[in-house]
Amino acid sequence: MKLPREITGRQLAAALVRSWGYRRVHQVGSHVVLETDAPSHHRISIPDHVPLRVGTLNAVLRAVAAHLGTTREALLESC
Repeated sequence: MKLPREITGRQLAAALVRSWGYRRVHQVGSHVVLETDAPSHHRISIPDHVPLRVGTLNAVLRAVAAHLGTTREALLESC
């Protein structure tokens, strides 16, 4: 699946909070820190860039999908 080129860091963070059980912990500079305790503790930093670079988007999606036991495509559908 080809990754979208127009997703911002803020949109990705909002989708993870809204649909996947993450909560916004804080922001340091241009990076938003999210964490979840389900199914186990996981913390991830998402750059608040417009737009996110494809490699950065892929890395965040891969890490979150591995933690939640889902696919990148399912994560992208919620964005």
